[in-house]
Amino acid sequence: MAFDSLSAFLAMGGHGVYVWASWGVTGLLLVGVVLHARAERRALLRDLRRRARRAQHHGASDAAATPVSHREGHARES
Repeated sequence: MAFDSLSAFLAMGGHGVYVWASWGVTGLLLVGVVLHARAERRALLRDLRRRARRAQHHGASDAAATPVSHREGHARES
């Protein structure tokens, strides 16, 4: 092992503060990214469920009222 003791490992030759602070910030950022992704996923699924319910309630009337060219444009985008 490169270090003689745990305290020498934690001190990292005098650079421990910077090394462990970097690890801590990186860990916090990774946790933040995961939490943000989960929140975005929940919001997206909630929005898709809301849109599906709206399409069920207004499905036939909205399709008839939407111009054909507009519907085809959305079909090509998907």
